[in-house]
Amino acid sequence: MRALVVGGTGFIGAWITAQLLERGDQVVVLHRGRRAATDLPGGAISVVSAAPLSRLEPYHAALRHGEPDAVIHVLALVEADGLATRTGLSGRAGRLVLLSSGDVYRAYGRFTGQEPGPIEPTPLDPGASPLRERRYPYRTPSTEPGSMEYDYDKILVERALTSIAALPSVILRLPKVFGVGGNADFSSVYGFAGHPQWRWTHGYVENVAAAAVLAATHPAAPGRIYNVGEAYTPTVAERLAHLPRGQGQSEPAGMYNFDQDIAYDTSPIRRELGYSEPVSYDEAICRTLA
Repeated sequence: MRALVVGGTGFIGAWITAQLLERGDQVVVLHRGRRAATDLPGGAISVVSAAPLSRLEPYHAALRHGEPDAVIHVLALVEADGLATRTGLSGRAGRLVLLSSGDVYRAYGRFTGQEPGPIEPTPLDPGASPLRERRYPYRTPSTEPGSMEYDYDKILVERALTSIAALPSVILRLPKVFGVGGNADFSSVYGFAGHPQWRWTHGYVENVAAAAVLAATHPAAPGRIYNVGEAYTPTVAERLAHLPRGQGQSEPAGMYNFDQDIAYDTSPIRRELGYSEPVSYDEAICRTLA
């Protein structure tokens, strides 16, 4: 298979690139040059583009190495990224796998207090749970126009990239990802120690990458939306039982509603695509702490 990984040198993207190469795939990595090409896994083709992913130039540069059977897009963060991806790759790629986020759900707005209303039932169903009604979840009155926080909204990216016959898509809504290079201090657990019964779905970076590779290769994946993460979401207290003591973090700033869990239903990707984690939860913690 010929694969294009957009953002294939970062925390999650580097694992996706490595796993594709282990399969024997031809991999082109489109990135911003923040990591030297010599640091890429052996065999990957590096394409560096200074132009933002909201423009067509990066995709044109990547396509000079051939039209991919699958594109895994790690870095589509704002609506303009999604629109440029649609224009640049429609009819030029077999399928697109978009890494989205669980912050698209209305439950996230209930948790952050941005969307008043009753508690949303969990686990969140990728096909049925309602999405946020408020756009731009990280924009505040002090956010500078043009910044990523000002324009970020994965709902708008998803909408730009769904139901396109010339670019079949798979949407993966990711959990809180942990591993070496990202959330390795487990601040997403220690920081919520004061709310022991709260649940927030997590995923180890190697396991999340494996889900992306599966979505890029399984014949049943195009046209589907999946949650990625644990089969069972532990409480904060259950997570702390697996972690060293004495790593306390300060309470996160913000007015959060801890009656609202952010727990995903990940059974569809397991049932439909046969997904299972290659690395167990205990082993994932050991690797991260080590």
